[in-house]
Amino acid sequence: MNRSTQKMKITDDVILGSDKPVLFAGPCAVESYDICIEIGSKVKSLAEKFGFSYVFKASFDKANRTSSGSFRSIGMDKSLEVLQRVGSALDVPLVTDIHESYQAAEVAEVVDVLQIPAFLCRQTDLLLAAGNTGKAVKIKRGQFMAPEDMQYAVSKVRSTGNDNVCLTERGFSLGYHNLVVDMRGLPIMRQFSPVVFDITHSVQQPGGQGGTSGGQREFAPILARAAAATGIDGFFIETHPEPAKALSDGPNLIPLDKMEGFLEMLKASWELGRKFQDFKV
Repeated sequence: MNRSTQKMKITDDVILGSDKPVLFAGPCAVESYDICIEIGSKVKSLAEKFGFSYVFKASFDKANRTSSGSFRSIGMDKSLEVLQRVGSALDVPLVTDIHESYQAAEVAEVVDVLQIPAFLCRQTDLLLAAGNTGKAVKIKRGQFMAPEDMQYAVSKVRSTGNDNVCLTERGFSLGYHNLVVDMRGLPIMRQFSPVVFDITHSVQQPGGQGGTSGGQREFAPILARAAAATGIDGFFIETHPEPAKALSDGPNLIPLDKMEGFLEMLKASWELGRKFQDFKV
């Protein structure tokens, strides 16, 4: 199975698909500047310690919450202002989700990577709008999509003349409230673009707590090690100093005080996977 030679350039120093893994990490949502800068500062330091390139992540709007009563956002303008302040303070690139085509241009003025949510990965107008900004585009594989069919989402972005695109794995829907990761999907998608593994949402249980989603974070280290060993290019992790108090996805967030050990483990697994990535039978 051939690996794509295409890379995704985020900045001159952060390139997905190179010899250095990229870590996309931060809180699930922009809750406040204080929370974002606390998390970003800690994760940046750990990323540097263990040899990851770092991209700060936080969603300016959680448009796909289970219940209409759940927290969505502190507001688009305020959230983008927080993201911009964090990026400037830490001197790191930024990634956030967009849900509507009209959001692409405005959000691209602030962030370096536009993330396409899994449920929207087939939305042609959204993909084209993201591609037309010229910014890197990170597409999550839909829970309902075969890995080989994600090549068409990549092609939609590239049709705009923008080759800076990658795919992200986050599990398949299997029965009610359950997601399962098929590790075969990672090398399949790696034929089309660089690939990131979304550790956090692969252990999510959508709608698993009635009006909110649950999660099984105890499985996060196991899935992370397995995915890293396939030789992928980057990792997506949501973290919080107090997951139980997080305004979104608390049950599947990695506690901030566990991130040091988590990243040490992840880097060791990634290096092992890269060592044997060309072995075939």
